[in-house]
Amino acid sequence: MSTRELFNLKNNTNRILLLADINSTHIQKWALALAEKGIEIGLFSFTKLGIDWIKDRENIKILFTPAEQDIPKIFSKAIYPFLLPELKRAIKEFKPDILHAHYASSYGFVGALSGFHPYIISAWGSDVFNFPKISPLHKWVFKFSLGRADKICSTSHIMKEEIKNYTNNDISVIPFGIDMDVYKPFHAHHVFNDDAIVIGTVKALEEKYGIGYLLDAFALLRKRARGYCLKLLIVGKGSSEAMLKHKIKELGLEADVVFTGFIPPAEIPFYQNMLSIGVYPSIDKSESFGVSAVEAMACEKAVVVSDIGGLPEVVLGGVTGLIVPAANADELAKALEVLVKDEQKRFKLGREGRKRVAQLYNWENNLADMIHIYDALTAENSG
Repeated sequence: MSTRELFNLKNNTNRILLLADINSTHIQKWALALAEKGIEIGLFSFTKLGIDWIKDRENIKILFTPAEQDIPKIFSKAIYPFLLPELKRAIKEFKPDILHAHYASSYGFVGALSGFHPYIISAWGSDVFNFPKISPLHKWVFKFSLGRADKICSTSHIMKEEIKNYTNNDISVIPFGIDMDVYKPFHAHHVFNDDAIVIGTVKALEEKYGIGYLLDAFALLRKRARGYCLKLLIVGKGSSEAMLKHKIKELGLEADVVFTGFIPPAEIPFYQNMLSIGVYPSIDKSESFGVSAVEAMACEKAVVVSDIGGLPEVVLGGVTGLIVPAANADELAKALEVLVKDEQKRFKLGREGRKRVAQLYNWENNLADMIHIYDALTAENSG
C-alpha cells in the first residue's frame, strides 16, 4: 500500500500531546498540519509562546508553558524533570492517544519519566550528535529516554545510524518535509538588479552554519569571476550577525552584500527564489537534515553544501547540487565559480533538485508517514 493510500485511511488517532518548543517553526508546522487532518493537538512547552500562531485554532490547545514572560536564569535544563508533575497533570487532563516528544535530551527525558505510552521521540540533531558525548551522565539520560520510547523518529538516515549506537529500539526516518505548492520556482523581485547572479543562504546567523566561510569564498569568487555581476544575500538573524558584518567591511564587500535580518516563515519562498545559487556550508555535524537546502532545491535552485551531517544525504553530488569539504573557503569558491560560469548546469541541477524533493521530501507524504505511525501505535495500544 502506498503512502498516499495510507493517508486516505480513516485515522485511528484522535489526540496527540506534543511535548516540544512551542516557538519552533517545525513544531508549528507539524501541529497545524495534524490539526487540519482533524487531530486534536495539545502542546506542552518549556518556553513561553512568542508570536501567537494558535489563535482561532479550536483543536490546538496549550496545556503548559512557563508562567512568566521573562524566564528566570534558574529555569534551566537542570530543573526540567521538576516539571514532571505538570506533564502528568496535562496528560490526565488532555487524555492523549499518543505522547510525542520532539528533541530527545530535554523534552524526551521528561516524557520518558512520565511513564505514558504509547510514547514517541523525534530526534533533531544536536540532541543525538552532541548531548550524549558531554559526560557519562548525559549519555545515561539519552539512553534512558530512548529506551522508554515505543517509537523513535529521525530526520535523516545518518542520524538514524548514530542513534543505533544507543538503543535497539525501532527507528523510522521522517524528514522535515517541504510543501511543494509553497516552495516552487517563481520570479521574485529582489534587492539587486535582475541581471545579477545572486548567491545566498537562508539560515540562522550562527557560527556552526559556516557563513563566515561563505563570505571568504565570495571574496575569492569575485577575483576569479571578474566580469560577472555577483551579489550575496544573507537571510536570517543570529548571534554572529555583528561579526559577519564586520568581516564584510574587512573584505571590502559592503556594496555587494545585503543582510535581510529576520524574515517571517511565510516570506521565505520569496527569498529562496531571489537566489541563483543556494549555499549551506555548515561546519557542525549536528546539521542532521538541512531544511533550507531542501527548500532551495524545491524552488529549482542549484545548491552547494558542505560534506557534513545530513547534507550529503539530501543533495546528490553533481546531480542536484555540489558538495564541498566543510570549513574550506577555497573549495567552496571553486564550486561557486563552476556554477556562476555555467548557467545551463545551474538550471539542470535546480530541475533535478526539485524532482528529488518531490520524490523524498514531499510534505504530504512525510505527514502521511507520521500519521501512519501514530495509527499503528494507537491500534496496538487499544488492542
